[in-house]
Amino acid sequence: MPRTLKTGLIQLSLPDLSPTASMRETVDEMTAKHIPFIQEAGRRGVQVLCLQEIFSTPYFCPSQDASWYETAEPVPGPTTERLAELAREFQMAIVAPIYEKEAPGILYNTAVVLDADGAYLGKYRKTHIPHTSGFWEKFFFRPGNLGYPVFQTAYAKVGVYICYDRHFPEGARALGLNGAEVVYNPSATVKGLSGHLWELEQPAHAAANGYFMGCVNRVGVEAPWNLGEFYGRSYFVNPRGEIIAQAAEGRDELLVAELELDLIDEVRSTWQFYRDRRPDSYGNLVAP
Repeated sequence: MPRTLKTGLIQLSLPDLSPTASMRETVDEMTAKHIPFIQEAGRRGVQVLCLQEIFSTPYFCPSQDASWYETAEPVPGPTTERLAELAREFQMAIVAPIYEKEAPGILYNTAVVLDADGAYLGKYRKTHIPHTSGFWEKFFFRPGNLGYPVFQTAYAKVGVYICYDRHFPEGARALGLNGAEVVYNPSATVKGLSGHLWELEQPAHAAANGYFMGCVNRVGVEAPWNLGEFYGRSYFVNPRGEIIAQAAEGRDELLVAELELDLIDEVRSTWQFYRDRRPDSYGNLVAP
């Protein structure tokens, strides 16, 4: 019997906030804006849903304002508990990228994976941390230290690669070797140079590794940083590297697609990249 996965991505702009809104109020409002979209995904029968990078906050990394440390929270914690309720209600696995506080001063850009019964399956911490041109992420996040885990949800084996990670093919390959059928790439990227790479790199990873990818980017210009316009254009790409569904540019949207998971075996049986790998010759790739 064919294996089909119904999956969704949510791309959103910031809600209308009072200029005097506190950081806690901002987190609460951003989370609240997501709830109707998550519920819509559940009503439409989405089985695995992915939210955008640090979904419950603005993308605050154009600043180097330590006040945003206050918005980090433990995992599991209040946000994951609220999402677990929704996961249980709709029998829908959820990939939720949040700002994680492991301990005072130890903060990560993290994606939590919840199963369809609300169970906490684990987390991925962003591995590659940029620090350039308004993306001052090393000020806010430690580099991830959990490797490239793959999570067996009720519906499929999923992996996560976060935003800047997508520029590095090594982790994308590791996720495939670890068994991922779908890799989600929650992002925050603006118009300009990345617009070309946005629809180049993930299809290349999908084709090179024979898996599906779900790539989600936030929407809008975020004051007061005004880094540029987050353009959306979230999409799903199949193991052939073909974009099979795409959201609009610059608009809040839930994108839903059905993935034919049997295509993974078909593609890998044609393009024998895993058979023909030569790891014995790649030692210099991990040299300092």
